[in-house]
Amino acid sequence: MERVFDARQRYFADNGFSETGYTDRWAKVQLGPIPLWHPNTTSRRRALPLHDLHHIATGYTTTLRGEAEISSWELAAGCERYTTARLYGLVAFTWGLAIAPRRVYRAFMRGRRSTSLYYSGWRNDLLDLTVPELRSRLHVDDERPITWRDRLAFAGWIAAAAVPVVAAAAIALAA
Repeated sequence: MERVFDARQRYFADNGFSETGYTDRWAKVQLGPIPLWHPNTTSRRRALPLHDLHHIATGYTTTLRGEAEISSWELAAGCERYTTARLYGLVAFTWGLAIAPRRVYRAFMRGRRSTSLYYSGWRNDLLDLTVPELRSRLHVDDERPITWRDRLAFAGWIAAAAVPVVAAAAIALAA
């Protein structure tokens, strides 16, 4: 069984990432062919190692669609006190609704049956787990049926995603 440490090393190599991304002052996010540099804030550096392990546990890629999926999963599984994860997640969730709505919906429903590492925070011993142990800990493969509460939660996040769009339209129309 592959250990999470080894899976993370492979994830870094496959995606051109490294552990320095957890400490660098600036971060590059690739939006398709467009590189976007932004400050790698303390709160982002705190959330990123957990976000990366979520990628490993769920199998979602680092493409635009994959980031929309993992963000939807994280919003549904819970971001706890990781406000940065929630904000980045909402942005990715929003673009995901436009480019891959079914995938975002499925990821969100999967997340509703899961739990995230944002509740427990980072611990070095997470790297000693096997990938199946991590998946089990996060309930990634839980098959509980979707409920009306799950659908209502999804609708709530759609409403949250719509607020900035509606506000921008109102400002534009008022000008």
